[in-house]
Amino acid sequence: MSSPQNTGPESTSSKSPGPEKINSENIRTYVQRMASDAPAPGGGAAGALQAALGAALLAMSARYSTGSEHAAGAATRAEELIPAALRLADADAEAFGELSAAFGLPRDTDEQRAARSRAVQEATAGAARPPRELIGVGAEVLGLARELTGWCNPNVLSDVAAAVEAARAAVATALVTLEINVRSLKDEAVVERLRAEVTRGERAVEDAAELSRRIRERVQG
Repeated sequence: MSSPQNTGPESTSSKSPGPEKINSENIRTYVQRMASDAPAPGGGAAGALQAALGAALLAMSARYSTGSEHAAGAATRAEELIPAALRLADADAEAFGELSAAFGLPRDTDEQRAARSRAVQEATAGAARPPRELIGVGAEVLGLARELTGWCNPNVLSDVAAAVEAARAAVATALVTLEINVRSLKDEAVVERLRAEVTRGERAVEDAAELSRRIRERVQG
């Protein structure tokens, strides 16, 4: 989710992301809505969808690895991460709507400008929550993928690698979204906490690249 100030508050104040939820749509309609000129869903929601796809691939990979005593537990945990990621897709779209509304507040008087500034800061802090949480979900998907590589059916290694790349895309997307919000925040305490999450996300992206490389080496023999 990018900040609406990139296009100017007047251009976004009359728009809203709409009542649709990702769980009520099929893939085609959701992607078409993302491709439209509606302000949301956007990049943050796309990242959350990537995390959900990565978790789904891991659940499938675990179910094809019945020779391991860990398979059932891994499949269950992977499935639990799917709705967690999809909720963040909706949360990101909702946060964008709140931020757009804050930018659309009147600013004709000093009092109005002060109230608008406070509302924008609060909404910006709120908009940072979905990408921050997405970094956590993506990191958990990657941790589960790392575990699966130790005992999964060799025939699903490529699917595990696909899950890793999906999670890496999710975290990388969350990172840039979070950085946009950090740039706009004035509360140094909040900024410091979010920068710690950025660092965590950067490490997760690097770990994902290394894990993907190791899986590919195993596939290549």
